[in-house]
Amino acid sequence: MEMRYNEIKTVIEDSCTKVGRKVSDVTLIAVTKYVTIEETKKVFRLGIKDLGENREQGFLEKKQALNHAEINWHFIGPLQSRKVKQVINEVDMFHALDRLKIAKEINKRRETPVDCFVQVNVSGEASKGGVTVDDCLTFIEQLRPFQKIRVVGLMTMAPHAEDETAIRQVFRRLRQLRDEIKNQAHPHAPCLYLSMGMSNDYAIAIEEGATHIRLGTILVQPER
Repeated sequence: MEMRYNEIKTVIEDSCTKVGRKVSDVTLIAVTKYVTIEETKKVFRLGIKDLGENREQGFLEKKQALNHAEINWHFIGPLQSRKVKQVINEVDMFHALDRLKIAKEINKRRETPVDCFVQVNVSGEASKGGVTVDDCLTFIEQLRPFQKIRVVGLMTMAPHAEDETAIRQVFRRLRQLRDEIKNQAHPHAPCLYLSMGMSNDYAIAIEEGATHIRLGTILVQPER
C-alpha cells in the first residue's frame, strides 16, 4: 500500500505541475468501503487523514474503531432518508446531495452546519445519480432556506470510457458550473471545491481543476 501511495503522490505532483497548480490544493480521499478496519488503519498510518465511505454500517463501525480527531470523514454515496439520522452528525463532508427530500432531513437532523457537495450528473448516464446540469442552479437556490447545509462544491463521476476527451469534457463542464455558482456569491453556497476523479481518471480530473479526488481500488486494494 505504501508503494502505491507513493506512486499516486507522484502522479498528483506531475498533474499539478502540468497545469500550474499546487499539490496542497488537492485533497486525496481514500475510499475504504471495500476494505477491513485493519486495512483502514494502515491507510491512516500512511498519513492520509481524509477517509471516504458510502455505507452507513461500515462507516459507523470504522469511525468508532479508528476514533481519531485528525480524520476527516467523507460520506461519498447516496444517503437514504431513514439513514440520515444515524450518519449526518458523524460526517465532516457529504458528497452526494441531489434531492430536496434529503436536504430537508439533513436540516432537521444535523446539529451544526455540514459541508456538502451537490452531485451533478454531467454525463447524463441513467445509471448515475445527481441533478442535471440544467437543474443545478435551481437546486442550489432551493437549498437557501436550509441553515444546516453549506454547499462547498460540486461532485460528479465521469463515464467509464477509453475516450479521454469525453472524460475531460465532463470534468471541464463541472468546473464551469462551479465557477458560475461561485461567482453568484451565495452565502449558503460558496461553491469553492470540485469533488471529481477516481482511480481510473484522477490525473485528468486534477488537470481540469479537481480539489478532492476519491481513490479506492488503486490505493486500498488488498495486498496480493
